[in-house]
Amino acid sequence: MIKVKLFATLRKSLGKELDVDYREGLKIEDVLDELKIDKKKVSIFLINGVHQPVDAPLKDNDTLFLFPPVGGG
Repeated sequence: MIKVKLFATLRKSLGKELDVDYREGLKIEDVLDELKIDKKKVSIFLINGVHQPVDAPLKDNDTLFLFPPVGGG
């Protein structure tokens, strides 16, 4: 099982936290596809608190954090 934690605007339709079934070879981009999240709407990917690229592999019991682009000024 992979725990997915969503932040800011990503929470609107999916909530704060989801569980995704783990399967061999699962990558961050696969989770985005499964959850129907456009890759362009996520700018920061963390696995267990460590920054990763979108094609990084996941392991069973990982926690994936997804953050949208941050605006401000």
